[in-house]
Amino acid sequence: MLPRFSDFQQIFCRKKALNDKGYTLIELIVVLVLLGLMFGLVIPKFRQAILSDSLNATSLRIIGLVENLREKAISDQVSYVLHLDIRERKLWAFASTASEEEQEQARARSYQLPLDVNIEDVWSWSSGKLYDETTIKFSRKGYVEQAMIHLQSEDGRQLSLELTPFLGSIKIHDGYVDFNRG
Repeated sequence: MLPRFSDFQQIFCRKKALNDKGYTLIELIVVLVLLGLMFGLVIPKFRQAILSDSLNATSLRIIGLVENLREKAISDQVSYVLHLDIRERKLWAFASTASEEEQEQARARSYQLPLDVNIEDVWSWSSGKLYDETTIKFSRKGYVEQAMIHLQSEDGRQLSLELTPFLGSIKIHDGYVDFNRG
């Protein structure tokens, strides 16, 4: 006797039910590859955002300020001044045409460095090393005098920020980098 159509249907449904309980090897490999890509992209950003220290954050903040001042000097066609108070650990900026009152307002809005970061000194081509207060001037064409800002964290790590006159770039050096004029 030949099997009936309903018998085939029952056999097919049983096999389908058994196969629906798991995943194929290809599906598992695709999921693992996608998870690997996701973690590979997310973990470095997470580590940078959560575990970044004050020294790196401060250097990035100063670099952003310098780049912003350079751009403003070019777009406004006005010279700008970045004032660094090394003892008080503060920075602020103002246009060279600013009145005394505007300069004081800029000082009142100054950026205060974190407690665990200090400006060790600032070296400039014309003034040499300064340990108290200094200014870095940005011309209306965006040029800046060659300078080096030395930052130090509480745990002794150091970064040197090199401002280059014509390139419009700022180099970050690990450690204390000293310039010799000769």
